[in-house]
Amino acid sequence: MPAKPVTVAPVATPSEAVEERRHPRSPADLFVTFTLLGLQGFGGVLAVVQQELVERKRWLTREEFIEDWAVAQVMPGPNVVNMALMIGGRSFGLAGALAALAGILTLPLGLVLLLEMLHARFAEHPGVAGALRGTGAVAAGLFAATGLRLMSAIRTNPLGVPLAIVLGCSCFAAVALLRWPLVYVLLGLGGTACVLTFRRLKP
Repeated sequence: MPAKPVTVAPVATPSEAVEERRHPRSPADLFVTFTLLGLQGFGGVLAVVQQELVERKRWLTREEFIEDWAVAQVMPGPNVVNMALMIGGRSFGLAGALAALAGILTLPLGLVLLLEMLHARFAEHPGVAGALRGTGAVAAGLFAATGLRLMSAIRTNPLGVPLAIVLGCSCFAAVALLRWPLVYVLLGLGGTACVLTFRRLKP
């Protein structure tokens, strides 16, 4: 009697596993990546950082990016600098943190100084003023698009979608409409969200 064929479940190859989640190859990789981020992200880098680290490099998932960005906002200093330090430190310790920090600051700082000198000379030109207003509109569109892309991560939030939306709308109303000081909103709504999340994650 002929033997029955054995069906073997497909096993993901190492290349497929690497494709799903990657890591920085070296401190030099961190330096180059954050240098490019710094050069692209004038006036706000949320959209650029999300595109580069989550969708292109795949160093972070959307959920991890949101968590790291939230921590970076709470910490003192620029958000993207804090993000660079965290990712570099997790990857290669102190050397990785310093490489990422150098990348996000060195060349962008030189370019900012150059642009400042040019702006001081041509600030009164109508074309310069129009270009700056147009850049503001583009930045607003990038932030809106990034927010829409990251909304899918709410589905896996421990608080659940309805409560997360309520907290987000409450934060917007407190800061944008009622003009409450950010520190009170952070301590109030942020503290409430942390307590509720801890209670739901607690075994």
